[in-house]
Amino acid sequence: MTRKPGEPIYLGGQMLALVLAVVCPVALPQLYHVLIGPIRFETRVAAGLGLAVVSGILLYRLFSAAAKNEP
Repeated sequence: MTRKPGEPIYLGGQMLALVLAVVCPVALPQLYHVLIGPIRFETRVAAGLGLAVVSGILLYRLFSAAAKNEP
């Protein structure tokens, strides 16, 4: 399978990171609420936003490093 010029390269690790970045901001605060105890809505929103920002920064660094290596 050949790749066309300009077509992005997506590696397995990048796809996993993208899925985690989408799922974690919603799932982790909800999982905490179910397993450990109730938390306020504001805390869930703050945790979700914090996770989204951190995962966005990590995705940016991961994808930009792969883009630099493209021939």
